[in-house]
Amino acid sequence: MKITDVRVRRIAKEGKMKAIVSITIDDEFVVHDIKVIEGDKGLFIAMPSKRATDGEYRDVAHPISQATRESIQAIILDAYGKAQGTTEES
Repeated sequence: MKITDVRVRRIAKEGKMKAIVSITIDDEFVVHDIKVIEGDKGLFIAMPSKRATDGEYRDVAHPISQATRESIQAIILDAYGKAQGTTEES
């Protein structure tokens, strides 16, 4: 699996959510609405989710392994850093 495109839409308003990101995998599959969030320990990503009937939010799409999540997060945060004019460390 290779991420072949990352599109960053920065959020202008103040708050913890800093950007909404779309990634393309292998030039064939797109995942929209990945959020870049500022947490207590720095930036992290939240996968797209929707509210279930019980009020809880559930991920619509997500990586199966921690290694894949970390790889996707590193690529997204690097693209976000470049969009900001600096490279962010994960």
